[in-house]
Amino acid sequence: MVIDVYSQYFSAEAEFSSVPRRAALVKLTSDSEAGFITYTVSATFFPFRDPEDFCITYDACFEKQIYSAKGRRSKKREKAFMESFRDIVDGLAAEQGAKVFWDAPLRDPVLA
Repeated sequence: MVIDVYSQYFSAEAEFSSVPRRAALVKLTSDSEAGFITYTVSATFFPFRDPEDFCITYDACFEKQIYSAKGRRSKKREKAFMESFRDIVDGLAAEQGAKVFWDAPLRDPVLA
């Protein structure tokens, strides 16, 4: 079962495929199956041309698997992952020449 533990939209700055991107969707996702769990951090950058433009693009999505082992979902483990979440997203963004503006959320967070 795939669950977005945390997701939120933020203002951002990037350019991919010659298209300026002004927002990002960042997520911590868990994926469990048959006693095995993985956690992934992702950032997707999109144009955000107006306040209703929350489209998702497929050419500017980057992710990093941060945990993979036997077990199940753990609130304690997720809390620890959230402590380093922004640093991981900042690293993914920097690798692509992008930046997430953490002080400029576009929507409230969604938590599972």
